[in-house]
Amino acid sequence: MPPNILEDNHGKGRQETTVSCRSLGEGSWCKLAYWEQGLRVGRLFPVWEDQVGIYSDPTPGLGGLCLPRLPSRSRSRAVRRTRATLGRGLLLSRQAGGVWAHNRGQRPLFLHSPTLGPHVHKVPAGHAIKAFDYEEEEDDEDDGGKRAGKGPAEGPGPCDLHALRISFAKGWGPRYSRRFITSCPCWVEVLLNAPR
Repeated sequence: MPPNILEDNHGKGRQETTVSCRSLGEGSWCKLAYWEQGLRVGRLFPVWEDQVGIYSDPTPGLGGLCLPRLPSRSRSRAVRRTRATLGRGLLLSRQAGGVWAHNRGQRPLFLHSPTLGPHVHKVPAGHAIKAFDYEEEEDDEDDGGKRAGKGPAEGPGPCDLHALRISFAKGWGPRYSRRFITSCPCWVEVLLNAPR
């Protein structure tokens, strides 16, 4: 893991998980897609404000995606348990040069970003990570995405160079018992609009 990447901040029927940039719509800087294992729950959630929360315990003054308001499509015990422990969850913030993910919950988050390389990064409770770096993205586009160490995490579906995948409490990939994010109980896909 690169130094200083974390900052203390007190199957059947494969389903594609990404959406083309054209379908994101104008005006929003991203849209959120919430998933329970391989099933998307609810509609895409557009984000226009610079900060958005994904949580089970709402924070006054912060808009966002409140998971208890969404119907659960899974009866899985793991999904119910993960949703119940989400608490203040995740805060995404768009800042100059990139997007930050702040873990405001009590359990770790696991994140894959095309600008952080092919590995899934663990973000402990109370920490933040620069989840998407616009400068790094521009460098990747300039060389056709061929720089060393870049590439998608293993998993079903196409690689979207403008999408983050964040799992609540459970990791995935070669280092974890779940090989693909679609095996994680609760996760969110952040579909970024390319900056103009």
